[in-house]
Amino acid sequence: MLRCGVDLVKVARMQTIRAAILARFIQRVYTEIEQAQSKGNLEQLAGLFAAKEAASKALGTGIGKVAWRDIEIVHKLSGEPSLHLHGNAKLAAERLGLEEWAVSISHDDGLAIASVVALGGKSSGN
Repeated sequence: MLRCGVDLVKVARMQTIRAAILARFIQRVYTEIEQAQSKGNLEQLAGLFAAKEAASKALGTGIGKVAWRDIEIVHKLSGEPSLHLHGNAKLAAERLGLEEWAVSISHDDGLAIASVVALGGKSSGN
């Protein structure tokens, strides 16, 4: 089984959020590791946001059936993003038999785009 998702985010959307609201948004959407790795860089946060959306699309759930923090994007020392699933996102992936994930994030001219591809065995009844 092969699944994919893609998402595009305008970085300016994050830049226009008031500081207090942005702080709550960051706490609600991003894990502690993601917050530490991004160091508040809005371009990086937009890329992570796009990757989370893309992963939820690859899962076929969208955000809502899985929580934002159930999908975690961690950058390896090389800079390569990797996907870690928790909670309902992990359960959804297991139901679909998805075992391998690839994530790509890019930024250009005020935009962040992410693509997520998942590979696994046949679905277990869904």
